[in-house]
Order: sequence, then structure tokens, then C-alpha cells
Amino acid sequence: MSDNGKVASAAEATSSGDSTEHDLVGTAEVDVEGEIVEGEVIEPGRLQPADLGLILPDDPDEARSLLLTHLGEARAEADEYLETLQRVAADFENYRRRVERDQAETVGRAASRIVEALLPSLDAFEAALAYEPQTRGEHRIMDGLRSTHDQLMVTLGREGLERIPSTGEPFDPAVHEAVAGGGDGDLVVTADLRRGYTLRGRVIRPTLVTVGHQD
Repeated sequence: MSDNGKVASAAEATSSGDSTEHDLVGTAEVDVEGEIVEGEVIEPGRLQPADLGLILPDDPDEARSLLLTHLGEARAEADEYLETLQRVAADFENYRRRVERDQAETVGRAASRIVEALLPSLDAFEAALAYEPQTRGEHRIMDGLRSTHDQLMVTLGREGLERIPSTGEPFDPAVHEAVAGGGDGDLVVTADLRRGYTLRGRVIRPTLVTVGHQD
């Protein structure tokens, strides 16, 4: 078969789909200015040293040493990039936590201001609930007040508001403010004159109390 016949046969085989990918990788015949030249086809995905900017010496040992040197440098550079990435990730995580903490503190301060503004209303409820109703109508009014007060306390409790224990408890200057009584030694709260509250564990108003010695 002539050279032109070989090229024609190869073209027909390719167009007919009979050739496989394996047939196309290996050697190929290329017509360069009417001359058939056999050359090696580089498999897809295979890099040559020249593709990486490396010129290897002819001596195998020297070539191996050069490749190992470049490999070590590449690994060191990769480790440096990884360390930088880990440091950036840690900085971002710290930033995220700081933002979340600042947001929580901002919300907490806003809630604290609202709750503190409601304390006089709670005092008014406490004073009203201390009244002893005399008639059926007054009983109905007191029931309504008590229900509203209880609902308000449940809502504020969800925000972290808690009453400070007082009467009968050991006197604690951190949460109690004594306005009457006193003495030496261990003191207890004998009466609660105005309720005190904590909000999420922080005292927002101490309890006004009288103190004395336990009988």
C-alpha cells in the first residue's frame, strides 16, 4: 500500500469510530510536506520536566538528585501555604466568636435596660396583690391582677429574671441591702421591704431588707 493509501486508511478508520482511545495513544504517522514522519504521542495528563521549567542533566543520579531537591522545595512551600491557611482559618474563627460574643452582650444590655425599666411596674403589682379583697368584685379584680402578674413574671423569667431569696435567708450584702436591724455575728433577713432581682446571674437590684439574729 502506498503512503497516501496509509493516510487515507487511517482517516477512514478514525471517521468510522472503529479506533479506540488506546489506538490513538502511542505512535502516529503525520504527513509533513508530503513526507510520513513517525512520532510519539504524549499521553494526556503526563507532564515532562520541561513543562515544569526543569532541565535535567543526562546523568541519571544527577537528574534524580535535582528532582528530589525540587520536590523538597515544593513540599516546603506547600507546608508554608498550609500553615498560612491554618493561621487565617484560626484568626477567622476567633473573629467569628468575638462577633457572636459582642452581639450577645449587646442584646443582653438592651434586655437589661428593658427589664430594669419594668421593675417599678412589678413593685406596683406586688403592692396591689398585698391588698385583701372585701367583695366579690374585688376578688375578680385581684384574680385578674394576679394572672397578669404571673404571666409577666413567666415572660421575664424566660429572659433570665429571677427573684433574690430574702426572708429567713442568711444576710448577704452582695444581694441584700439592709435598711433596719443589725447586730454582731451572723445575721438573717427578717423582713423583705422591696424585692430584689438578678438577670442572668447579675444583680440588677438588691433586695431591701431588715436583718437580725435568728431565734
